[in-house]
Amino acid sequence: MKRYITRIVALLLLLSPLLGGVGCKHHTIIPDDELALIFHDAFLANSYLNKTNAKRDSLLVYEPIFERYGYTTEDVRYTIGNFSKRKSARLGDVVEQAITLLENEGLRLNKAVAALDTVNNVAVRNSRRTIYSDSLVRVTRLKDTADLRITLDSIRPGTYTISSRYEIDSLDENRSLRIQLWMEREDSTRMGLFTVQMRRGTEADIDRTLTADSTIRRLVINFWNPLRGQQKRPSITLRDLKVDFRLPVEEARDSLYEQQLNIRIFAHDFLRSIEADSLALPADTTGLVAPSAR
Repeated sequence: MKRYITRIVALLLLLSPLLGGVGCKHHTIIPDDELALIFHDAFLANSYLNKTNAKRDSLLVYEPIFERYGYTTEDVRYTIGNFSKRKSARLGDVVEQAITLLENEGLRLNKAVAALDTVNNVAVRNSRRTIYSDSLVRVTRLKDTADLRITLDSIRPGTYTISSRYEIDSLDENRSLRIQLWMEREDSTRMGLFTVQMRRGTEADIDRTLTADSTIRRLVINFWNPLRGQQKRPSITLRDLKVDFRLPVEEARDSLYEQQLNIRIFAHDFLRSIEADSLALPADTTGLVAPSAR
């Protein structure tokens, strides 16, 4: 980080000819604390532009930062060049001060993100609902294989976790069987198709999560997918078949706010502590403050 800030300082000095012939009365020497803040903001702006690969003129990037603190580009250049004349001050100390600001800010942001992640995880877990379950499905006749296909209609946006234990025993005459899970739109087009070969002779598990958006209308779970033209006598057992639903994160969080706004982790003191750790970002940006707490 120090290397990058040092580069910014060097760039500021190179943006125009040296100021050797310019009189002091035309320029303002910026206090060290404010200069550190300018370096801090310049570093963030430079990092953002590098990340986005944006083309820019360096003066157009930095000048608005200088103006926000009430200084000109010439003031900044003059202040940096003047450090060599000041026995009690070092430019390196100002750079270190800017680095400390950035590091402390990073720690607070990481803490705020961790708090938000915790809230999100609690909210999603709280929204979990079992929407289908069957403790035992036993199929030994071809006419009963329809029991191995489950269709859930009126699917809403969110995530669906399908889990079960299954066993194909020695009486099953089919050479190859597969499990298929998928989402369907209203026009029956499939989304998120998942296929896995079923194992024979031993109990095995299936655990898969599918995500539905607003276009999805149904979820299909099919444990009966023999090779085409080879439907023979089955002998399949399903145990603890279950479908769990979870809301999308934002909807789950809103739902939890409504339930627990005035108790436990969503008491006002908790929300205020998160706000204090989030660099005083606007409430709508953090997403952590419920409407009645604003």
